Amino acid sequence: MSLVDNTMMQNLTRALDLTALRQRVVSENIANIDTPGYKTRDIDFAAEFRRALSQDESDAAAVPVQVRTLRGLEERPDGNNVSIDRESLLMAQNQLQFQTGVAVLRSEFNRLQLAISGGSNS
Repeated sequence: MSLVDNTMMQNLTRALDLTALRQRVVSENIANIDTPGYKTRDIDFAAEFRRALSQDESDAAAVPVQVRTLRGLEERPDGNNVSIDRESLLMAQNQLQFQTGVAVLRSEFNRLQLAISGGSNS
């Protein structure tokens, strides 16, 4: 395991991959807001991240993330249950998670660069 390929970097990569997938699922929900019968889909980020952390890297890639159809949401007469308010909130939350992950990743690379340069900031 190298300085760049360590457990923290692998976990950050997994978290960023999950947020990217969730962003795509939320975007699909919004795109289908007027599709009769369409049911809202989502991933359980916390559960999927725990599952990814409990497996080694090769196993995590082999087992696909479960995208589930949500039940119990209020449906319109056409059978569609997408709520723009819910999806907008999820999108904002997901964006914040992604930005936080990128900030931590950037910080880790800066730390490595500082170690490589011998502590000088140039």
